[in-house]
Amino acid sequence: MADALAAARDSGAEAWTGSLDLALSSGEARLSPASWQWRGEHYPYPAKLKDRTAYYWDGDGFEPVARYAGSLIKLVPTEWGAPTFEIDGIKMLPTSKASPVDDARRKVALVEPRGKGVLDTCGGLGYFAGCCLEAGATRIDSFEKNADVLWLRTLNPWSPDPDSEQAGGRLQLVHADVAEAIERIPDASVDALLHDPPRFGIAGELYSLAFYQQLARVLRRGARMFHYTGSPNRLTSGRDVPREVAQRLQAAGFKAEPALDGVLAVRR
Repeated sequence: MADALAAARDSGAEAWTGSLDLALSSGEARLSPASWQWRGEHYPYPAKLKDRTAYYWDGDGFEPVARYAGSLIKLVPTEWGAPTFEIDGIKMLPTSKASPVDDARRKVALVEPRGKGVLDTCGGLGYFAGCCLEAGATRIDSFEKNADVLWLRTLNPWSPDPDSEQAGGRLQLVHADVAEAIERIPDASVDALLHDPPRFGIAGELYSLAFYQQLARVLRRGARMFHYTGSPNRLTSGRDVPREVAQRLQAAGFKAEPALDGVLAVRR
């Protein structure tokens, strides 16, 4: 986008039309030799920017939407508009075949959230929560442990804002570790559940029988859960994580079967 702005200026154009919010909307920038104007504010033309990096205006300059606090966490643009994010170079959302929002929409549909109270265990960029809002959930309780991921959400235009008119007070976003917070959720108080944990090597406790028993406790009977697993280690070690997860969920009180890139489970 920065290159397109500069190219339009160099061609003598007085205006450029495009998107500066990762393809969520479009607008017109007014161009002058030394600066450009967008929605009433003036900005300098950015210097050279890094590829695969989103930038935001911090009041003094354009800075990458990235933080380092033991791990490098950054927002990463995709060809679909809606971004993914990476932790130490590891992509956290599938984007190779579809938009991460469309991917989330398919998974959310499996738990049929309309008219239900939904537990979103690992909120991430909020795409599950946003799709639940869109699908008519009455309440979404979303937990996110990582403060830097929550910061990414404030700068990602595709992340749902709990305070927005669209949310209408239905989205509760909590900075907490769901492995601990779930103990405070009442029995059989959740109508549908979405569980998208980090990979097993990072958050093994979120794949444990003890945690699955907590999920079973808070879900009402007959309630649906989608558990993202992916297929880590299948090619290198032959390990079948979705099958292992399904077996553990069954031991915790669910009927479970593979679905999409995870497991769909129903509370018995």
